[in-house]
Amino acid sequence: MIRIAEKTRRHTGEPLLPMIDVVFFLVVFFMLTSRFSEPEPFPIMPPAAETEIATGDFSLYLNAEGDLARLTTDSSEDEVFRSLAADLAGFCARTDCAKTPPVLLLHADGMASATRVTGLITELAATGFSDIRVVTLK
Repeated sequence: MIRIAEKTRRHTGEPLLPMIDVVFFLVVFFMLTSRFSEPEPFPIMPPAAETEIATGDFSLYLNAEGDLARLTTDSSEDEVFRSLAADLAGFCARTDCAKTPPVLLLHADGMASATRVTGLITELAATGFSDIRVVTLK
């Protein structure tokens, strides 16, 4: 009688492929459900109010010292207004601004001067924005 030696099986442990699939699906899930946003140009503390959260097409930031900035531009006030006017012109070229005017969100610090805020709203209206909303905390 011939003896045939049994093959010894090596224990390879648990398969990692299903675990890699699960991790990959979790990464894709969080990438799709997360909201990535650019950081604000400077920290502000908006005033409190009992209103809904504002949404808009453009954003402008005003800190307590009266400095203006945008997410894309934080240089001089003239440069901020120029870039805002250029973005408004491009927006109005793509959509009908007379029918649905673009919304400008003013992220003003709660400690900003009221005269500065009202003067800024007047300047923004002269630039072409008819719907300006001040962002508040609920």
